[in-house]
Amino acid sequence: MSNYIKIFDTTLRDGEQSPGATMTSAEKLEVARNLARLGVDIIEAGFPAASPDDLEAVRRIADEVGNPPIGEEQAKVPVICGLARATRGDIAKAWEAVKGARHPRIHTFLATSEIHMKHKLDMDREQVAGRVREMVAYARSLCADVEFSPEDAGRSDPEFLYLVLGAAIEAGATTLNIPDTVGYTTPEEFGGLIAGIIKKTPGMREGITVSVHTHDDLGLATANALAGIRAGARQAEVTVNGIGERAGNTSLEEVVMALRTRHPVFGLETGIDTTQLARLSRLVSNYTGIPVQPNKAIVGANAFAHEAGIHQDGMLKHNQTYEIMRPEDVGVSQTNLVLGKHSGRHALRARLAEMGHALDEVELDQAFTRFKALADRKKVITDADLEALIADEFYQPLSVYSLEGLQVTCGTMGMPTATVRLKGPDGRVQTQVAMGTGPVDATYKAINAIVDTPNTLLEFNIHAITEGIDALGEVTVRVQGKNGQQTMDAQKELPYSRIYGGHGADTDIIVASAKAYINALNKLVISQTRMQTVQTDFGVMLVG
Repeated sequence: MSNYIKIFDTTLRDGEQSPGATMTSAEKLEVARNLARLGVDIIEAGFPAASPDDLEAVRRIADEVGNPPIGEEQAKVPVICGLARATRGDIAKAWEAVKGARHPRIHTFLATSEIHMKHKLDMDREQVAGRVREMVAYARSLCADVEFSPEDAGRSDPEFLYLVLGAAIEAGATTLNIPDTVGYTTPEEFGGLIAGIIKKTPGMREGITVSVHTHDDLGLATANALAGIRAGARQAEVTVNGIGERAGNTSLEEVVMALRTRHPVFGLETGIDTTQLARLSRLVSNYTGIPVQPNKAIVGANAFAHEAGIHQDGMLKHNQTYEIMRPEDVGVSQTNLVLGKHSGRHALRARLAEMGHALDEVELDQAFTRFKALADRKKVITDADLEALIADEFYQPLSVYSLEGLQVTCGTMGMPTATVRLKGPDGRVQTQVAMGTGPVDATYKAINAIVDTPNTLLEFNIHAITEGIDALGEVTVRVQGKNGQQTMDAQKELPYSRIYGGHGADTDIIVASAKAYINALNKLVISQTRMQTVQTDFGVMLVG
């Protein structure tokens, strides 16, 4: 059995399904490029049948990331995969989207648990097995690389699983992915399930890859994935930062670093350049608007931070007393390069290059201008400040509205009032004054009066990037807007659209709050211009 574990990243498909994690086509393409540089083996780029925009995004990733021009190739060219339900329409769209890749894959699925077959599919076991055989064969007629997933395998009857998986192999499946769709199993159970599948599935042979896809509903996703790998699975389906439906998916960085750090236990390898993990984590967090909690394993802000006196004493004597891996291994810099208002362009360029940001002259000029403005307000610029600055300057969505000016008055002597000046899509600058229960509320009411896009603020998070009274503040928000679209039944209006995240950073918390809100509203406005109703095999779906 091979000792190589394929890393199948589904950040752009399962991860993006997390509420608020919606990304634009351009953002998905940039994440895909970074995943290829990271060294993932397979990129599940999306669900082409979900919408024309998703199909186009997958096609573009297949054409550009999955088939790079000669001379511009990555160390390896990843497989580009599209997800499809077990229907001819979905599978045809998946193939249309991925066929431009050098190594295309179609991934189709059908539920096999009793609760799903009875209440969702309204199918019996014989019908499910027949559909799997038919649809996998159809996918194989289009593409040589076909993956099949028995949805909710963690709650399925193992004997029925063996039968269905055997039918998938017979029809031409090359990868059998075993999903613990609702995060129900324990490591012992899931490892046993994988071992049983490898041993008892009819037709199992060399060349058939068994894969694991686990969710974190009980906080066991990584443990279950590792148990499945120890039982013989040789592909792990993961997402950056563990984002995904409900409590999320198995975290890419956790699985990869567990295999690397505990190599004597597992004896397994991956093709991942781990020094890029922290930077990619930050990129995905900024694009989705979902912050990484400070205590997140591997990439959290506190993953390599020590405050307790006993820990600090141990670290000063030997770093392995409290660190089982080096920060440099995951791309977290230990260098304390002090940057301030007296620093020059060359120093800024060198520090950003060390952090993995290669900027051209125009981008460097933009970053340097922002850097100088920040340095005038802050004595010391840290790496975290620079990451936030770069994110705020370059990782924002296509600008529809931009902040031109903001003035707020608040306190105990009167009503909080905000004066906001925004530049709109037509280049016209509008000014609006509003009062609110606080400075942020007043600011958001003034912005709403200009943007005029009905929405609900679902979440508002604020935290300091660095320490000190002059710390750079970072704000993330999530908004949901009423879309005003109708279903195929003209009498039924769909009351809400998808959720969009926004990110903003500034030494002025109110300015950071305004930037984050405008960021999210820009995504909402862009999405609503593309909104349309799509008739699918399973009914009507609103997409943007």
